[in-house]
Amino acid sequence: MSTSIDSTLSETRSFPVPADFARQANLDAEMFARLNQQAAEDPDRFWGDLARRHLEWAVPFQLVLEADQAPFYRWFADGQLNVAHNCVDRHLRGASRHKAALIWEGEDGAVRTLTYAQLHREMQLFANALKHQGVRKGDRVAIYMPMVPEAVIAMLACARIGAIHTVVFGGFSAEALKDRLEDTQARVLITADGAWRAGKVVPLKRHADQALLREHGHAVQRVIVLRRTGTEIDMQDGRDIWWGDATAAMSADCPALPMQAEDPLFILYTSGSTGKPKGVFHSSAGYLLWSMLTTRWVFDVKPEDVYWCTADVGWITGHSYVVYGPLANGATVFLYEGAPMYPQPDRFWAMIARHGISILYTAPTAIRAFMKMGDEWPRRHDLSSLRLLGSVGEPMNPEAWMWYHQTIGGGRCPVADTWWQTETGGHMIAPLPGVTANKPGSCALPLPGISARIVDDQGNFVRAPDVGGYLVIDRPWPGMLRGIWGDPARYLENYWARFDHRYYVAGDSARRDADDYFWMMGRIDDVLNVSGHRLGTAEVESALVAHPAVAEAAVVGVPHDIKGEALCAFVVLKHRHQGDDRDELGAALRAQVTELIGAIARPDDIRFTDTLPKTRSGKIMRRLLRSIARGETIVQDTSTLEDEGILQQLGTAKKS
Repeated sequence: MSTSIDSTLSETRSFPVPADFARQANLDAEMFARLNQQAAEDPDRFWGDLARRHLEWAVPFQLVLEADQAPFYRWFADGQLNVAHNCVDRHLRGASRHKAALIWEGEDGAVRTLTYAQLHREMQLFANALKHQGVRKGDRVAIYMPMVPEAVIAMLACARIGAIHTVVFGGFSAEALKDRLEDTQARVLITADGAWRAGKVVPLKRHADQALLREHGHAVQRVIVLRRTGTEIDMQDGRDIWWGDATAAMSADCPALPMQAEDPLFILYTSGSTGKPKGVFHSSAGYLLWSMLTTRWVFDVKPEDVYWCTADVGWITGHSYVVYGPLANGATVFLYEGAPMYPQPDRFWAMIARHGISILYTAPTAIRAFMKMGDEWPRRHDLSSLRLLGSVGEPMNPEAWMWYHQTIGGGRCPVADTWWQTETGGHMIAPLPGVTANKPGSCALPLPGISARIVDDQGNFVRAPDVGGYLVIDRPWPGMLRGIWGDPARYLENYWARFDHRYYVAGDSARRDADDYFWMMGRIDDVLNVSGHRLGTAEVESALVAHPAVAEAAVVGVPHDIKGEALCAFVVLKHRHQGDDRDELGAALRAQVTELIGAIARPDDIRFTDTLPKTRSGKIMRRLLRSIARGETIVQDTSTLEDEGILQQLGTAKKS
């Protein structure tokens, strides 16, 4: 799939590392070069030294990497540690016990601060509450909560007792929650009466009740409910218990359980190219090491920083860069509950000024939305506390990069435009603020220990600059996923099979320029990236076809100036519904997708057509649909189409 790129179209601006930053950075150019050399010469020693230096072990490891069953790699497997201990307990020595661990602001303006000592107490109370409810090592616990401190406490409490947590994004529907409960067979669900979003209550408990209907194949025995909004809800006798009641009689002493390094820490669901979301799971030690190191290197976190990653804990970004990475570094983490522009478009900027936030990590979707609102909103506030900006979820277009750098960062802040995935556990390719010059739109260079390559269709390395190909990782790293929950065959097929298990295949296409900077070019499969969230086309198509009027559907992505990529659905109606009102059907289909998956999967554009372009073998030719949806001239080979006359009809399909 190698593709030559016109290098004259590349972004040519470059912003050098600020001299002051370079002098004080956690990782400077000399250390960067030394780490890369060590990783290349002796990977086992490189990773072993980092793991011994940065983590506290209950039982020290002797073996760094077991690769005899590759790609089912095992890291530090004979060692034992506890993730919660490394994130909280070890910061209780000396004055850092009274340092703020979490600063939370609710949508209503309420503020709470938890020091490391207070976080330690709350974590132990809830860990004992879970144990009292019968949760043991290896049990799965589902967390479906607002962005409140209790969500972090619940995650850490699970880690403390060896339970495997699966956090479900609070914006997901009851159907999406049901699927995850069934797949993990979680014994306990932790939720809230509701969540505040743009001044309205999201009925989390009601969604949970719908997901827990008797006919569903779940294993949930207990539901712990946090009182957040005061909304009236149904509490089922014998199953449901309020958070406060669950912790009321508990001891605040719960020793951290030593875990094998390879014991699973969490399962997190990410969309694939089939209809069923896949439960990626990460280990304890390797994941913690990588999230901790990348937080330290990429964000240059220091003791005095107030750090804000705007992601929800329901996504991998919230796991790695709200909870585990920052807390393992002893950082002060800011959390915000609500909508980014509520009650006014300056909410983010007001909170940065009010709390003295120094590091901001957010998504290009949000940046483009703020940019669209105009410069007047950030200019109302003093943003001089900011010293580093970050971006996550998708490549940031140069226009948005420049606005972020100049309007928000005042031209003084390095921008960490990061590439990584749920599966990688942490950043893989990113500019290091004390080392790497910024090029708007590029994620720069691989981090120490990461061997990223671009290969062609045969798996051969592409060495020429500005030639696109498959992005692969050709050496294992500690933060990598350990598999897909309950489905090792799918793990092999999704990530390793394309090139005979030689490489981890990221699913993205990329190119490198003459300076070896990486530039991401998009997905190579049918997974879409909407507002930084990966959505499988098959999952959305299944939700559309579930409507009684729909016979068939195909979903493709189209560029969107705020969301990065928007969904365009081509829908074939059943014969008896051909005469139905298309606007009403469009509204009904959007509502159905919202109910079954969530609002982020709702198509912006629905086009009704009599049929879909298919090959003679019956495969839908989505590349043609992409061209049609984007208004592009079709230059692809259409000789394999079953009916070439369909293209004209698709071009005039009625939109809703």
